[in-house]
Amino acid sequence: MAPRLPARWAAALSTTSTSTIIPSRSLLITERHTLLPRTAKRGVKYGWSTANPRDKPNRFNQPSAGLPIPTAGPAAALKRKEQSTPFRTGILATKKGVSAMFNAKGMRIPCTILQMDQCQVVASKTRGGNGYWAVQVGCGHKTAGNVTAPLLGYYEAKGVAPKRHLAEFKVRGEEGLLPVGVQLQPDWFKVGQFVDARSNSRGMGFAGGMKRHGFAGQGASHGNSKNHRTIGTAGPSQGGGSRVHPGKKMPGRMGNERVTIQNLRVLKVDNETGIVVVNGHVAGPKGCIVQIADAIKKDPPAETFMEKAKRLLLERNPDHEARLEEARVAHMELKEMRKQGTIGQAVALM
Repeated sequence: MAPRLPARWAAALSTTSTSTIIPSRSLLITERHTLLPRTAKRGVKYGWSTANPRDKPNRFNQPSAGLPIPTAGPAAALKRKEQSTPFRTGILATKKGVSAMFNAKGMRIPCTILQMDQCQVVASKTRGGNGYWAVQVGCGHKTAGNVTAPLLGYYEAKGVAPKRHLAEFKVRGEEGLLPVGVQLQPDWFKVGQFVDARSNSRGMGFAGGMKRHGFAGQGASHGNSKNHRTIGTAGPSQGGGSRVHPGKKMPGRMGNERVTIQNLRVLKVDNETGIVVVNGHVAGPKGCIVQIADAIKKDPPAETFMEKAKRLLLERNPDHEARLEEARVAHMELKEMRKQGTIGQAVALM
């Protein structure tokens, strides 16, 4: 007995005038065409690969397959992050509080007052030595007796007083680096430009699930006894067995996390008082350290303004190269005295 034909062949039989059955292969042949099972077209849509043949199928991103060569060096990393890296460095400031200003139309604008305190360039990171371009900035003052010996030598070689806080600001290229020892002023930013403010949020200590994650809590009645603000069970019915999954929202320490507020407009800069006033609110309590840099999601300041700000910065510090070289020479002399054990005598004579 011949095998049964597919259903679509039976539909074709009704429309075909003449047909013949070949017993050997059980194929239906008509005068118009051969009714064979339809095969999928060749293409990506039907599961066929159109990529070039690979020399080694187990290798990733082969040039012979027409794929780009994988790049994982410093140059490729800097190229990927080019658009999200500012042209120039930022500054460190202390949050003094929140106030308000009024514009020409009488509209009240909330603002945050940030004050700079001896903000100086401490070091420059280069691609040749560190793999990226960055400027290390320090602010505040720290007593030399409270600084460790290695860090004290670090400041000594640069001719800079010990700083209370240090931070790095990555820049896009070598043109964004600044000389060591120059002091930044609030007019580094332009009134009206947008900046990003990065700081640690206010710490709130140990908090429960309702305050920390916004849980709704449990019912007030129907047998609930003294569990109105608890999170309930933490393990079962989560799709992976009776266990607590990593990242489960539970009670714990709340706050004191790094928060970046983007696109804050600069409302005022004052070199005499050293303050920068930005529109809106910045995370953190009074007295916290805030990193201010040009916004990465907005257009940077005009190139003429950036050149002018850098020129004014260098004019205010005309002898920065001589001071740096003098500090390096003094550092080498003091280092040799420490090795010989004569540093105490030198200090006594001073």
